[in-house]
Amino acid sequence: MIPELGHFSLILALVLALVQAIVPMIGASRNRIALMAVGRPAAQGQFLAIAFAFGCLTWAFVTSDFSLQLAAVNSHTDTPLIYKITGVWGNHEGSLLLWALSLSLWTVAVTVFSRNLPDAFMARVLGVLGWISAGFLSFTLVTSNPFDRLLPAVAQGRDLNPLLQDAGMIIHPPLLYMGYVGFSVAFAFAIAALLSGRMDAAWARWSRPWTTVAWVFLTAGIAVGSGWAYYELGWGGWWFWDPVENASFMPWLLGTALIHSLAVTEKRGAFRSWTILLAISAFSLSLLGTFLVRSGVITSVHAFATDPRRGLFILALLVVVIGVSLTLFAWRAPKLSGGGSFGLVSRDATLLGNNVLLAVATGSVLLGTLYPLFLDALNLGKISVGPPYFEAVFVPLMTPVVVLMVLGPFVRWKGDGLGRVLRPLLPVMVASIAIGLGVAFAVGHVTVRTVLGLVLASWVLLGSAQLLASRFAERRGASAAAVLRGIPAAWWGMWLAHAGIGIFIIGATMAGSLHERLDVKMQPGQTAQLAGYTFTFRGVADAPGPNYDAARATIDVARSGIPVATLQPEKRFYVAQQMPMTEASIDIGPFRDVYVNLGDRLDDGSWVVGLFYKPFISWVWLGCLLMAVGGVFAASDRRYRRLAEREVPAGAARRTT
Repeated sequence: MIPELGHFSLILALVLALVQAIVPMIGASRNRIALMAVGRPAAQGQFLAIAFAFGCLTWAFVTSDFSLQLAAVNSHTDTPLIYKITGVWGNHEGSLLLWALSLSLWTVAVTVFSRNLPDAFMARVLGVLGWISAGFLSFTLVTSNPFDRLLPAVAQGRDLNPLLQDAGMIIHPPLLYMGYVGFSVAFAFAIAALLSGRMDAAWARWSRPWTTVAWVFLTAGIAVGSGWAYYELGWGGWWFWDPVENASFMPWLLGTALIHSLAVTEKRGAFRSWTILLAISAFSLSLLGTFLVRSGVITSVHAFATDPRRGLFILALLVVVIGVSLTLFAWRAPKLSGGGSFGLVSRDATLLGNNVLLAVATGSVLLGTLYPLFLDALNLGKISVGPPYFEAVFVPLMTPVVVLMVLGPFVRWKGDGLGRVLRPLLPVMVASIAIGLGVAFAVGHVTVRTVLGLVLASWVLLGSAQLLASRFAERRGASAAAVLRGIPAAWWGMWLAHAGIGIFIIGATMAGSLHERLDVKMQPGQTAQLAGYTFTFRGVADAPGPNYDAARATIDVARSGIPVATLQPEKRFYVAQQMPMTEASIDIGPFRDVYVNLGDRLDDGSWVVGLFYKPFISWVWLGCLLMAVGGVFAASDRRYRRLAEREVPAGAARRTT
């Protein structure tokens, strides 16, 4: 009975999505306030219906209702409760329901926190979101119904994929989907602006916080997924340029460009064409990522579906979204010019340069991701495009992005003098080069990659320090507390995000350049040496889990005779899935990780052990954390709310545009 109620709730949600899509749009075109007002309750009712359906599916997993096909394939009575819940979205059908729930949650948030928008504009925003929701709910009901029955019911389920039975998978998909789907709000604002003809600074100001919050979620989701790959897959890496990793990274790159483009549109009324196109492209790439994961065209540990019909449905949705959006853009293109001129040395120019470079970088990742698929589809052979291509193309493109990122805040809008800009930054530049070369020589790894990474990281961090110092210099005589209180949250957000990129570059550079690895055969009592650490293999003992059998090794780690840690990697065998898994054990430090995994047992009773030394690897995720925190600061700046209320007072909120 519960699954049937869930299925009915999805049908009801689809009906409400169509109401939300059609009625407010008609009201906006005819200036009928009563029709425009239908969008809010329809969106809120849709959220309740999808949330109820999601609750029904979760209940079926928690209670091990194996008459539901999805639960029978992705759960087991012995699966721990938390992974029964995770199993709800650890599959194609459930993940689509999570997508729909995320979209409905974003839509409700818009109805609650954007009450000061003009009615007609809000109606168009909700209408666009309604059409997107209707498309995904139709996809779910027609090709991917999570409530399909399995009759007769099986006595026992197959269990969740062991790769997904991990704490990281509890939060990674929800965060990632909130980021993916969040760009639908930026997209809806852009389409509403095209429909209404209102593409001014106010529109950019309304859209900017929503875009920033979506970017924060996507940043956090990518970071958590990277951390999961690092410790769960057992190879000690944090990024492999996997097609599904790229699918989330591409909208992040364009989302970063969109945030900066919105800043220019808000401040100067310029870059409106850029801003509209970036909003369309960021959401389109989110849909492309959905297509890649669910079409079966790629093989990845992250991919779900293998049914080409499902991919065809999403591909059709992607074509409709891009086609309609670009048609509207072409229609409104004559109104998108303006914003005034600016000099080569100006903040406008640095942001434009960053937009171009980020767009080109996204294109290079897109090419490397799709090119093998096109060759395979045309029967021209199978090739693999891996890290060598992406690093050779991506790093040269991102180097000037990092340089311009530091220059931008020091340059005035419209135009500035090159000498005035470089005067405070010349010492930073010299110090950055000296630090980069000095540290590279100190660690004995003088390569172009290492020196470049360290110079760029120093440039970002010293430049950020200089920027903060300039804020104090502007208010000489004021107390430090007064200066800090007077800095807007949006400025702190920018500063933290940029500093986070510097920290990230240090982590990526040092971990990539100085990591060490040793695969060794060990028996109890034997030792191995790596990076100045001594690893003593104490033996292996059985360690059964709730739904797996495991062999757990004990390995003591010491440095210069001083004990550092005792690590216990495991070799697990999940009974229901008949699948072996390696669980690494990591001693995490602020400046290095010592990482151990347990391989196979050999005929002579010894075990294969993988030893890793990963310097500064934690700084990769520390940098991502600072970026996300910076985004939160930027989105929470009170001036957005004050300006929105000032521009659209209570009476004006009831007028159309």
